[in-house]
Amino acid sequence: MIYTMDKIILVVAYLIGSIPFGYLIVRKKMGADIRQTGSGGTGATNVSRRAGKAAGVLTLLLDAAKGCAAVVIARVVSGDDWVIAAAAIAALVGHIFPVWLGFRGGKGVATGVGIFLVLAPIALLCAGVIFIAIVVSTRYVSLGSITAAVLIPVFVWLQSVFVEPVFDLRPLLTAAIAGAALIVFAHRGNIKRLASRTESQI
Repeated sequence: MIYTMDKIILVVAYLIGSIPFGYLIVRKKMGADIRQTGSGGTGATNVSRRAGKAAGVLTLLLDAAKGCAAVVIARVVSGDDWVIAAAAIAALVGHIFPVWLGFRGGKGVATGVGIFLVLAPIALLCAGVIFIAIVVSTRYVSLGSITAAVLIPVFVWLQSVFVEPVFDLRPLLTAAIAGAALIVFAHRGNIKRLASRTESQI
């Protein structure tokens, strides 16, 4: 049963996730709509290509902070593992489908980083190593992001089983699998370009 407070937590998590920092930064700095540039996303990679590395880094940090904030609020207010997992997913949905921008936002990677920095930091670190290795070797940020997202559930399971056992792994694993699916879906255009070898490299 979903209680009123739990519903409020999920709405708040979605609204936090939907704050379009990348869009706002580019609009403030250049008076442009970041969605009309490059991949059309509002995330750090597209922002850095349009408005410079500093703007990209700021977007990355703020988008990650959204994920952290949503999970921390759910943990403090509710403490229920399923509510926390649902809040994590809601924040990610908010970033990818923000109500403020006609449900057209970013790819969810930075927000996912913020989420799993709180929920499963060791798993995130392992995925981060894979991400860096792929980006350095191929120069495709999207390929690194997709691969890391898909591996997060695996690393979450390994962390929970061998490093930090939890009584009920299901909520955390559900959040990881749902998050990976959302991020892969958000990268569907990148996947097509990777397949056709027309994807932009760094």
